[in-house]
Order: sequence, then C-alpha cells, then structure tokens
Amino acid sequence: MRVLLPYLALYRRHWFRISLGIVLAIVTLLASIGLLTLSGWFLAASSLAGLAGLYTFNYMLPAAGVRGAAIARTAGRYAERVVSHDATFRVLSHLRVFTFQKIMPLSPGGIARFKQAELLNRLVADVDTLDHLYLRVISPLISAVAIIAVVTFGLSFLDVSLALTLGMIMLVLLAALPLIFYRAGHPIGQELTALCSDYRTLLTAWLQGQAELVVFGAHNRFRQAMTDIENRWMARQQQQATLAGLAQALMIAATGLTVTLMLWLAAGGIGGNSQPGALIALFVFITLAAFEALGPVAGAFQHLGQVIASATRVTQITSQTPEVSFPAQGPASASQVTLRIEDVTFTYPEQPLPVLKNLSLTLTAGEHIALLGRTGCGKSTLLQLLTRAWDTQTGKILLNDRPLADYAESTLRQMMSVVTQRVHIFNSTLRENLLMAAPQCGDDQLCSVLEKVGLANLLDNEGLNAWLGEGGRQLSGGEQRRLGVARALLHNAPVVLLDEPTEGLDAETEQNILALLRQHCQGKTLILITHRLYGLEHMDRICVMDNGDVIEQGNHETLLAQRGRYYHFCQRL
Repeated sequence: MRVLLPYLALYRRHWFRISLGIVLAIVTLLASIGLLTLSGWFLAASSLAGLAGLYTFNYMLPAAGVRGAAIARTAGRYAERVVSHDATFRVLSHLRVFTFQKIMPLSPGGIARFKQAELLNRLVADVDTLDHLYLRVISPLISAVAIIAVVTFGLSFLDVSLALTLGMIMLVLLAALPLIFYRAGHPIGQELTALCSDYRTLLTAWLQGQAELVVFGAHNRFRQAMTDIENRWMARQQQQATLAGLAQALMIAATGLTVTLMLWLAAGGIGGNSQPGALIALFVFITLAAFEALGPVAGAFQHLGQVIASATRVTQITSQTPEVSFPAQGPASASQVTLRIEDVTFTYPEQPLPVLKNLSLTLTAGEHIALLGRTGCGKSTLLQLLTRAWDTQTGKILLNDRPLADYAESTLRQMMSVVTQRVHIFNSTLRENLLMAAPQCGDDQLCSVLEKVGLANLLDNEGLNAWLGEGGRQLSGGEQRRLGVARALLHNAPVVLLDEPTEGLDAETEQNILALLRQHCQGKTLILITHRLYGLEHMDRICVMDNGDVIEQGNHETLLAQRGRYYHFCQRL
C-alpha cells in the first residue's frame, strides 16, 4: 500500500475536480435513495389512505418529491460522470508527464536494462491502470461512508435502534468485504499485470521481427509462446471475473437478508408506534437503495492488486537516481574547442571488467583524429563519455579546460554533432527528421544538404514531405547513415563525433562522404571512429586502441614507419 502514497500525493494538484466528482457521486446516490424510498413510501401510504383519504392525504408534495429526486438523480449522474472522468483524464495526463520526466534523465544508463516495449508498457498501460485508484477505490469508498452516515442519521429521527442496526450492518460489510476480496484478488491482479506486460513485449518483438522469424522458421514457435501467455492471461481474467461475480452475489445476498431483517424489525413497531403502516415500506426501500452505495466497493478492491503491481512497476523506474545530472547554468558555448581526457577509467554497471583503463588523450582546437581498433576496445564507449551518456568513474574529461560536468546540457548538445552507429529515423516526414538538428533551417538548406550526402533521390516524389515510416524501414542502411551525416552537417557544431559514418556504403559513396566531412570539419575538432582504413592519411592523428587504452598514435606515415599495430592493419588489406 505504501507504494501508492507518491501517486496519491499527485492527486492534490487536481483536488477540486476530484472532490467535486465525489460530492456529485454522493448527491447522485442520495437522490437515488430518496427516489426509491419516497416512491415506496408514497405507494404504500396511498394504498393505505385509499379513496377515503382522497381529500385528506397530500398526494402533491410526495409526487413532486419523486419527480425532483428523479431529475436530481439523472442530472447528478451525468454531471458526476463528466467531472469524474475529466478529473481522471487530467490525473492520468499528469501521471504520464510526471513519469516521463522521471524517465528522461535516466537515459541511457538507468533504462538500459529495460526493453523498449517494456518501457512503453510501463509508461502507458501501467499508468492507465492507476486510474482505478480514484474511480474504483477512492470515490466509491468515500461515497459509501458518506451514505452510511447520512442514512443512519436520517433514520434516527424515526427510530434510533433501527437506524443503528442498518448502519452497523453496512459498516461491517464495508470493512469486511473489501478486505476479503483484496486478499483474494491481489495475487491475480499482480499476475495479470505481469502477463499483460509480457504479452505486449512479446507482441512488439513479433511485429518488429516478422521477417527474421519467417526466414529462420521460428515464426510458429514464437507464436506458440504468445499463445501460451495469452491462455494464462485469459485464465487469470476468468478468475478475476469469477471473483467479481462472487462479490456481487454476496452483496445481493447481504442486501436480501438485511431487507428481511429490517422488514421484521420494522413490523414490530417504529419509534414506539406499534402500527407503523407505510413507514415499514420506507425502511425496506431505503435499505434496498442504500446498499447500492456498497455495490462497487467490494468488487473494486480486488482490482487494487493490479493497481499496486502497476504502481510498483512504475516506481521501479521513477525512483532510480539518474546516472548523469546536468547543472542549470555553466560555461558558455565556444566556436573553438579543445578536449583533454586524463586517466579515464570506466566500467559498465554489473560488468566485471573495465572498458577503458587509464585512457589519456588530448585534442587541440581544429584537430582531426581517427580512433582505430578491434571491436570492444572502448572506442564507442569513449564517445558516450564525451557526450555524457555516462560519467567516468575515475579520471576527468576537460572541454576548453573546464570539466565536462560543468556544462549545462543545452550548451553541451549545442557544441557537439554526433553520428552514432545506429541512426534513428523517426516516424515522420523527411523535413521533420532533418529539422530536429537545425530547427531554423529553410527548405532550400535542407535540400542542399541532402544533395551533398547523395540523398537527392528522396526528394523525387513528395520532396521534404515524404513520409519515412517507423524506423525509416523504407530506407536502406546506407541511406539511414547518410541521413545521420546530413543532420550533423546541419547542426554545425564545433565538435564532430563520428562513429562508423561510412558503414554500409559503397567505395565511391564512402569517398564522397569522407571528402564532404573533411571539408565541413575544417577548423572543427573531429573524432572519427572507424574500422576502415580508407582516408586515414588525411587525418592529423591516428590513435590505435586496444584493451581500453591507446597503444600507439601518430599520423599515417609515422605509424607505418613504426611497423606496429597500425602497420599490420594496413598489410591485411
């Protein structure tokens, strides 16, 4: 239960709408109770009055009361639905923004262990489940307590003992049934939440990897795994539906027994009157109507297990401390940048061996260096440290002689253009995918950059309005990589970090892209990570890495003369 407290605290922002929704729910229930009670009493009293009471019995006032209660019930129900759902949607919107704001600073370290579909499920489905907390638990519970108090107080003017009897029965049911069905429904709710997450994750993987599953003949096995989860999910849903039916059955039985008891007690006299007449009908019908307030409570608490499980899953993410934090203010941006890496050691979380070991490297303003080495030697990790995706455990990285951690995030992003190994294409237009790098650019500039990187063919049909689709699936790997280069050119930062920018390109296109990058990066500080040796003779310095450190460095001719690791790389061509 304690895991729900932070989410209950968020409700304070919408306290007025939530309170108004609860008040309207209470008013609606009171109108419903008044309608049934007054109607029952009116019919019974009219029957007892008969024709003899045609001129003595007041028919007009009860009839007006019945009509007024009916109108109040209808209007109250409509208003309660509008206000409650509006409050719920606002709370969900706030919860989703709150959760997203907590997730964003965690990237990538804090969320690396979660699959994309798992994160999406927690952000959407688990947050949606939290709406049960207000609609199915808080509002019905408060309304039921209020109704019990009002009904008991009202009936006490007629007969205190009968009023207290009805009030105590309702209070016992209100205390016992939710607790019983919470205990019974808690494990079911927890497993339902887990199965829902597993199924959505598996379904997303199945949709994204259909081509590979078909090619390798794993489609049926994967589908069978989904079917197994689906069957378990449906079985748990059936158990939950059975509990809900049992809760309603118990409530109906309790209602019938209580009505019978009240009928028997009222028949013996009400308020000292041994001939209560129509008041018997009043007590019977008010009992029937009052139990309407208890109906949602018993079944609601069996869903509390799902709510707690979802809140726990969301809290697992939002409670994490970000691996990297940025100051609000810091040094200003600069057009010339020097980089100094001093004795940097870095180990990924839960990994036994460091990726970088006492690495030291200095880049002067405008210098172009290439990082070369076998896969896993720490090249890409170094780029992640430079962009502060992670922070170093020991050593320091200085940008213009200031620690990297001193810079505000906006300033750091403004000073660096990055092309990663995996270029993400957003499910949007070609224009929007480029404008993210330089929002101020016009269409002419965008078209010019596309022509420079050899992507003019993308403009043939719909131009910059061409829809690239989910992950840019209609683009080849080389086209995606060149689109990443186009973004870097548009961003035009003083530091350019390139991780395998020509991977997947043919020889001619590779030559053109490298020549374009050299031209664009004149006067800029450039770090190029590559496995390919073409064009390295144009670099100011080549650094060969192995086992997390630089083992040799120098220009092309110097390294060839040393006949070291770089020389052997060149001999293998």
